[in-house]
Amino acid sequence: MANETSDLIDNIYEKNEPAHNDYKPQIIRKSQKAKYQIFDESEFTRGREVLGDLIVHGMIASGGTDIDWLIEHKGGFIILEFKGFHNDKINIAKGQMIAYEKLHEKLNQSAKCYLYIVGCDDVDFSNPDATVCIFEMNHWKSNAIPKNTSDIYGNDSNRQNKFIVYREYMEEISVEKLRDIIDSHWKEFERIM
Repeated sequence: MANETSDLIDNIYEKNEPAHNDYKPQIIRKSQKAKYQIFDESEFTRGREVLGDLIVHGMIASGGTDIDWLIEHKGGFIILEFKGFHNDKINIAKGQMIAYEKLHEKLNQSAKCYLYIVGCDDVDFSNPDATVCIFEMNHWKSNAIPKNTSDIYGNDSNRQNKFIVYREYMEEISVEKLRDIIDSHWKEFERIM
């Protein structure tokens, strides 16, 4: 009887264990070392905090905005603005988007400019297979990206001072593909500038 119970227990555990051949570990690739690094994070942070103290309570002016990444090569420009997703949508301040539209327009008059809005979750840019969502300013200007100022899915928070862009209208690409896009523009600037 004890032997039968032991065999029964062994059989139960054998059936619940995954077969060793079926286990496939998830391989996460790592990119090469970043080309540029912040060597003194405290100095970088302090520099941003100093600028943050420029606009203070009691002033009429509100805070400013920044350009997250600007690449210039031989007079050509690649501009990247990163926005975090919240419920599959990003919010872009109207004033910021107007500034980007004008910047894109002016830079394209005398040079070539690509301006990308990059929507991302908690992305690890050192993983080339991680994904982000993008659209280029020409998509915005051609109305391929709807210019919503209120939530079309019923969560209306009356954010008329912000544009709401939904993930479904953006192209999902890998970090590696985003790098390829940036490099292709760099090569284009090499040829035409």
